[in-house]
Amino acid sequence: MPKIVTVEQMRAIEQASDKKGHTYADMMELAGRAVAERVQVLLAGRPEPRVAVLVGPGNNGGDGLVAARVLAQAIDDASVAALLLAARGADDPVFSAARDAGVFIATAADDQAGGFRVLQNLVGNADVVIDALFGTSLRLPIKGDAAKVLQAAARALVVRRAERPRAAYITPAEPGENWADDGPFVVAVDCPSGLDCDTGELDKLTLRAHETITFAAAKPGLLAFPGAEAVGVLHVADIGLPDNLPELNDIPLTLVDAAIVGQLLPERPIGGHKGTFGKAMVVAGSLNYTGAAYLAAHAAYRVGAGLVTVAAPQIIIPTLAGMLPEATWLLLPHDMGVINEPAVKVLRKEIDGYSALLLGPGWGREPVTGDFLRELLQPKEEIRRSRAIGFVPIAPQEEDVPGADLPPLVIDADGLNLLASFEDWPGLVPPGTILTPHPGEFARLTGLEIAEVQANRLALAGEKAAAWGCTVVLKGAFTVIAAPDGRIAVLPFASAALASAGTGDVLAGAIVGLLAQGLEPFEAAVAGSWLHGLAGLRAAELLETTASVTAGDVLELLPEAVAQAERSRR
Repeated sequence: MPKIVTVEQMRAIEQASDKKGHTYADMMELAGRAVAERVQVLLAGRPEPRVAVLVGPGNNGGDGLVAARVLAQAIDDASVAALLLAARGADDPVFSAARDAGVFIATAADDQAGGFRVLQNLVGNADVVIDALFGTSLRLPIKGDAAKVLQAAARALVVRRAERPRAAYITPAEPGENWADDGPFVVAVDCPSGLDCDTGELDKLTLRAHETITFAAAKPGLLAFPGAEAVGVLHVADIGLPDNLPELNDIPLTLVDAAIVGQLLPERPIGGHKGTFGKAMVVAGSLNYTGAAYLAAHAAYRVGAGLVTVAAPQIIIPTLAGMLPEATWLLLPHDMGVINEPAVKVLRKEIDGYSALLLGPGWGREPVTGDFLRELLQPKEEIRRSRAIGFVPIAPQEEDVPGADLPPLVIDADGLNLLASFEDWPGLVPPGTILTPHPGEFARLTGLEIAEVQANRLALAGEKAAAWGCTVVLKGAFTVIAAPDGRIAVLPFASAALASAGTGDVLAGAIVGLLAQGLEPFEAAVAGSWLHGLAGLRAAELLETTASVTAGDVLELLPEAVAQAERSRR
């Protein structure tokens, strides 16, 4: 998985690479080429394309000059111009190479006297604008000549955001469908100018991008709001770093991509049978929330589980059975349509042999269901008689283990809300359980305010996963998955497509379906969350809006997401 690193960590990585012989010049060349290659894809088929490059004084500007040179050399009929925030000397090799390749050069100092007419002409008439002003080196707020350049560029830019779902995500290197024919397409180098790559803070002058090409690793500010709104589609480009860099490899924070999910998905041997692919039990639903059980159970099947049993209040099963004929059914006792405490005995009699258990979707928050949950999780006391030789005890044992007789657990939705009502809940949850809270549920579990949760998503998810001994899936834009051992993964998706009722049930079902197939909790959570996020984005693309996406749409597109992940490992 691509890593997520701070600006300071990235500097240490580059220093280590330089010491190993892969120099700053090597990295700059590959970074600039990556930008140029992406721009060539965007310009494909356009006659006499025009490219304007805004060049800062540092390495980010150097990346931009390399891109300008490569484009000028690669596209015969292209017009490539660079506006330099600060003049570069003839002894600067990237500057000299760009100039010698035929790149038109102008400087902000010279242009300012004329009211930035050159800049406005270049930007206003460009097909693509490459923003290589600041990258990771920016310190806010933007002042001085840089502010004047960005103001002038903003006046010249006619950026029409596409009439398609707005989302920030990793995408294959294909032309974006959000091409604006009536204005330049903005490609940011490493980070959009005006965005703090560590915090996600945005300057009012930020040059918002259609696409951002960052290098070697993602930066946290690209995956945090409000900064993510300025990123557009995010690409992580390879700059040839050595494989054996502990400065990079030892970082526990990663960005999930198709390749790693493809590796996580279980193999499906041609001689397998339903037992080969695991048995999942989904304890879900109530009279008021019948559909949750269907969505979760069907999602478990869609990600490959061999057999799924739905344990639900008896009163709703006739409705569910016609919706999902593939499932088997466990009729639970209920109180006015909600699961009650006597259901524990029924469940325990049938749970043996299941490889994963989902609790919570569609339960409601009635006290009787809370009694069911507490009793189900209540520590199982196993008192073994002490064996002794003479007067010497050999193995006096007494175990008191939460949920000791239960398969690996996923707790979701109202299961989490009821859990939060127990003051002693951390002691009731078996180690290794997967918890899937949205920010509101996480706030209830922790006693924090939602705003505090959203402001510290990465840190809090990691902290609580370690404290609780659970894998935590903190849902939302750029979902965070944290393991008790310190590993943290972030999904590359942010879209309103998943902001509708029932999508969380689909996610929980996908995770339990993978858990049933033998994936470890963290891996099941990572893979299930990525498949769910990609299915949501695909649904929005097909419908051409995020407003109309339903949980059923996401469910039906899970197979497409699975197929894409499987293709990545071929």
